[in-house]
Amino acid sequence: MTKPSQSTQPSGPQWITGSGVKVPAVTEAQMREVDRIAVEETGPNLFQMMENAGRNLALAAIGMLEDDWREARVLVLAGSGGNGGGGICAARHLANRNVDVTVCLADAERLGEVPSFQLKVYKETAGAVAKSAQPAFNGANIILDALIGYSLRGAPGGITAELIGWANECEAAVLSLDIPSGVESTTGETPGIVIQPSGTLTLALPKTGLNETNAGDVILADIGIPMGVYRRMGLDYENPFDNRFSVPISPVVGG
Repeated sequence: MTKPSQSTQPSGPQWITGSGVKVPAVTEAQMREVDRIAVEETGPNLFQMMENAGRNLALAAIGMLEDDWREARVLVLAGSGGNGGGGICAARHLANRNVDVTVCLADAERLGEVPSFQLKVYKETAGAVAKSAQPAFNGANIILDALIGYSLRGAPGGITAELIGWANECEAAVLSLDIPSGVESTTGETPGIVIQPSGTLTLALPKTGLNETNAGDVILADIGIPMGVYRRMGLDYENPFDNRFSVPISPVVGG
């Protein structure tokens, strides 16, 4: 029998689905351990998890746009790490459905291996890559925030901070991937500029820094993590997805 990881401790159920399934929230350290166990011990690999994240983000964007999704203009703000890769993947799924989508890269020169692969595939669609960031916001109906994710280190700076500022000034709805850019995923603190989303699609497990004030409506997305990972973590986890791949969740009162 595999022993629970000694490097993390379960945080307890803090969120709940509409059908009453409680979901534990995790710190950044715990989520890193979930990712490590998956990649090094059990699977799925990073490519698979990113694909699942991106597909769920695309579907969540379509859900927010409702009947107008086919005529919508979508802007994806993508960072250089895994969060950005998920955003680029979502852009590809939208472009494949003839949605007018543009990807704006915060730092194209520092794209990691897996996000770079996602960009390579995306460039085979009709989707655009913005050459000039600010004009890309013109006419956008929804902005997908995939800039930072759960690995925030200090206040956002440079083009990332500029993109967050422009997004906050734009009239478009904003949907963040995993955690709003600028929010510290464990504490919820905001050391600098922070994006102001209408909703957040959080991946695998909600983060302890998420709340209804900083995240808007929260949706939990399945990225294919097997139950064995959570058993290794010692987390009290019951599959919350039933026959779906994403579910709305709400904070447990007093949780």
